[in-house]
Amino acid sequence: MLLYLSEILAELNSGFRVFQYLTLRTILGVLTALAISLVVAPFMIRRLTHHQIGQSMRDDGPQSHLAKSGTPTMGGLLILTSIVASTLLWSSLDNRFTWVALIVTLLFGTIGWVDDYRKVVKRQAKGLSVREKYLWQSCAGLGAALFLYLTAGSPTETQLIVPFVKAVVIDLGWFFVLFSYFVIVGTSNAVNLTDGLDGLAILPTVMVASALAIFAYVAGNVKISTYLGVPYVPGVGELSVFCGAITGAGLGFLWFNTYPAQVFMGDIGALALGAALGIVAVLVRQELVLLIMGGVFVMETVSVILQVSSFKLTGKRIFNMAPLHHHFELKGWPEPRVIVRFWIITVILVLVGLSSLKIR
Repeated sequence: MLLYLSEILAELNSGFRVFQYLTLRTILGVLTALAISLVVAPFMIRRLTHHQIGQSMRDDGPQSHLAKSGTPTMGGLLILTSIVASTLLWSSLDNRFTWVALIVTLLFGTIGWVDDYRKVVKRQAKGLSVREKYLWQSCAGLGAALFLYLTAGSPTETQLIVPFVKAVVIDLGWFFVLFSYFVIVGTSNAVNLTDGLDGLAILPTVMVASALAIFAYVAGNVKISTYLGVPYVPGVGELSVFCGAITGAGLGFLWFNTYPAQVFMGDIGALALGAALGIVAVLVRQELVLLIMGGVFVMETVSVILQVSSFKLTGKRIFNMAPLHHHFELKGWPEPRVIVRFWIITVILVLVGLSSLKIR
């Protein structure tokens, strides 16, 4: 929106052309989303508290979590508001990649909102059933994947890029739809599973989104992508603004979500943020790099799969409790130690992922 205003003002004063630079708009996207989060969060927390929209804690989990019962939840609404507002302000609104990313994020956020609303407002313990949630996630994920396949402007947009290996490019064909669907829905649920401790999910999300902003910028710049040997996808660079908005909104939310949390994001935030990371990775053709950088999300998901499979097959549990962060809590790790160590792991994995830009 402000991009178009700057184009008009540039006719009067050339200095306004600076706002047309993608790098500046990405930075402004971060700062705008951060400012919105910091300003709106106190009001939202008060309203959530007033309406008694608080988190209920599992009585079979770590006993230290019982004290968190009643902490305001559904704070993901703040994150989504900041992301959407910042993206609309600083992105090019005629870019289809931006709209796909926004729509997918909002669709998964809506699924999460319904689930949270049923649980904390209607007091329905299970919220959306697993079958209902997966059905609607599948509709959104498949719809987005099919749209991208049918509107692909070049073969690159449907090819699988193998990191660290320049010569290996796999043409997915129709399998692109199924593969993208799994990336979007899988990442959404992985972030949701990770969101179990104060700040545990949001900072890794911020770090991965920041890295994806770099991948988007590189893939959308013909000169840099050619130099680094990264597939060029025309127009995808605008996603760096969207990723910047995620970064700013996430940092603003972390201000209030850090231990001990004043607000939780709920499914509305976790499902939306996971889907956002997934769809961006698909659009910039870095799904396998996302798997590396989001290693903490992968570990959490695998721990649940292994736990459930082992219990059904043998009647025994592999971990004290799943997801993995609860296992370490029950082993005696204080919550802040679990959180910070998972953050450190994410920093390392994100740096490994970024190194794939040069090591090819």
